[in-house]
Amino acid sequence: MKYHLLLLFTVLMIGLKSNAQEGIPVYFDYLSDNYYLVFPSMAGIGDGGKIRATARKQWFDVDDAPSLQTINAHFRLGDSPSGIGAIIFNDANGYHSQTGLKLTYAHHLRMGGDDVRQLNQLSFGLSATILQSSLDETEFRSVTPDPAVSGIKLSSSYTNVDIGISYNYQEFYTHFAVTNALTGSKRNLYYRDRQDNPEELVIDNIRRFLVSTGYVFGRSEWQFEPSILFQMTEFTKEKSLDINAKVYKDVDFGRIWGGLSYRRSFDGAQFQDGASFGEQRLQLVTPIVGANFKNFMVSYNYSYQMGDIRFDNGGFHQITLGYDFGQKERKYDCYCPAAN
Repeated sequence: MKYHLLLLFTVLMIGLKSNAQEGIPVYFDYLSDNYYLVFPSMAGIGDGGKIRATARKQWFDVDDAPSLQTINAHFRLGDSPSGIGAIIFNDANGYHSQTGLKLTYAHHLRMGGDDVRQLNQLSFGLSATILQSSLDETEFRSVTPDPAVSGIKLSSSYTNVDIGISYNYQEFYTHFAVTNALTGSKRNLYYRDRQDNPEELVIDNIRRFLVSTGYVFGRSEWQFEPSILFQMTEFTKEKSLDINAKVYKDVDFGRIWGGLSYRRSFDGAQFQDGASFGEQRLQLVTPIVGANFKNFMVSYNYSYQMGDIRFDNGGFHQITLGYDFGQKERKYDCYCPAAN
């Protein structure tokens, strides 16, 4: 029995370790033309604006499994170099949940010559975050009273900022962001009424770094886009890398596309199975498909966790719906989906 409990604990650590974050967890929706969800500098990146709504659900046959819903909109302020955006999100995982709002301002600097059809742009973005975290302890029961368990639904609110920089040159792009950039957002949500120096138990550094780069090859009806995304959490030193590949095809009604992403963590979790010990790192394989029909976009991705230790054989489903508005017909002379 103790081995089963140890295996269960190990699976939870492996499967949820990279997802238990303050703010919006970084999954794979950025691959469906939703980079603004990750990088504030992408607000109003093109001419006009975009709306994206996502819904993600893990392990359909597991009660209180992780789920995430987001909706965001961003657009350019007329012919100015400024863009604004907003994100609303709700993230739930068992007894834990968080709801938040991000408001963004971005400034886009045109680089290079006078050819307005050539995309050569350096962008800066700043998002202010208001977030409320909740922990429902109403179902927690203990024969021996525990001062760390209140038996009620706890909530704690905080504010923080995200900052980002992006550079887009024709089909090439690169992004950098720091989420929860400010330290000092102390919350005693998980240590309420503790008597043994509770201030020492509160983590006030939840800063995370993200870097991404990619390129779109091909100017015919087919295009190929390889990209990578690296992320690191400062306090825990957790790191992971996404390796992505997408293919686009222009069709009569718009564009269809598909791709594959592979995520691997740099950190492993040790586990014991009987008399043997092992270490497993988070590995996710995510196929994604999508289509653009006039101003509308829809995409679906499915993440499958690899490895011997898994909580469930099912995967993680995510769907994205989008609408583009105020866009001119191919403003830039490039295959650059985020800007055109």
